Amino acid sequence: MIIEPKIRGFICTTAHPVGCATNVQRQIDHVVVKGEIPSARRRVLVLGCSTGYGLASRIVTTFGSGADTIGVSFEKPPAENKTASAGWYNNRAFEQRAKAAGRLALTIEGDAFSDAIKAETIEAIRQNLGQIDLIVYSLASPVRTDPATGETYRSAIKPFGAAVAAKTLNTATGEVSEVVIEPATDEEAAATVKVMGGEDWQLWISALADAGVLADGFTTLNYTYLGSELTWPIYHKGTLGVAKADLDRAAGEIRSRFGDTSAYVVALKAVVTQASSAIPVVPLYGTLLLKVMAEMGLNEGTIEQIDRLFRTKLADPVIDEAHRLRVDDWELSPTVQAEMVRRWPLLSTETLPELADLKTYRAEFLKLFGFGLGGVDYTADVDPREV
Repeated sequence: MIIEPKIRGFICTTAHPVGCATNVQRQIDHVVVKGEIPSARRRVLVLGCSTGYGLASRIVTTFGSGADTIGVSFEKPPAENKTASAGWYNNRAFEQRAKAAGRLALTIEGDAFSDAIKAETIEAIRQNLGQIDLIVYSLASPVRTDPATGETYRSAIKPFGAAVAAKTLNTATGEVSEVVIEPATDEEAAATVKVMGGEDWQLWISALADAGVLADGFTTLNYTYLGSELTWPIYHKGTLGVAKADLDRAAGEIRSRFGDTSAYVVALKAVVTQASSAIPVVPLYGTLLLKVMAEMGLNEGTIEQIDRLFRTKLADPVIDEAHRLRVDDWELSPTVQAEMVRRWPLLSTETLPELADLKTYRAEFLKLFGFGLGGVDYTADVDPREV
């Protein structure tokens, strides 16, 4: 079949196997060209390994530090006339390249929130790695079923306490408009914490520890986004912020049990992801940030961020007052944010092309699904079941 992008709202329902493999290879090339990253963390578990920062973490540890990895993600397989999810293709493209480089690469596809997948992962560690030196938690899901109670929780990305009026962007039409977002209820805020907070992270670490598959001196990382004052009303001070604060709580409890260097919440910069495209205000902020950071020569995508994390930040950890590692330092630098704050009130449908970069934002979004990459023949007949 000829595979083309089919976009519905903020979701792309198709993915291109050749394009996804090309995108994986480009990220590998970035790490290889920059050279070796000396590290003793060479047995790695990545939870949420198939896209974004999770995939980048698997690539950086494998091709930068020679790590063997096990990844966990929830994916949609292909059919004869239907493509798989982008993550399904990414996982297989990564596995092929890692194994060609002589590294172990196993992927478990299923619900990482479930006890069954935890048990399957633990058994895979026992059989293939013995123990784990590094656990990266990079799950992004709007829904979680609590394995203890069977109750399903759905996150609600809303302000907390009061309604918020803010600018937002329709990325399909390029229209900038005002939107009023009603506040979350207490129940919605609690559900968001259950989905996006630190509970499942702790459950994973406890299960791994109880099974004896955590190495002495292990480290676990959980990725978060704090953002600037421009996104705080809907993000940092909203239900997402409440959930993210729960990550700090969880990290503290893990450190209390396993030591001061065992757990870090890592604050990363805003990048284009399918999840972030669904959050009001954030796509508009993202198009502006792309333009401002590119003009200043500071722009980074997921692979550049994670490469810098492992190459510099983890080599000699410097933590903030909340014990977080900060790789959002370029985005939140006074110079970048001063320009962001200056341009923000000037943004409109008419000024967007001059002040922001919607074209690059759209291109980066399509690349997540394997589209718009140079060197890929998108007119070719492709079997969606093959990588």
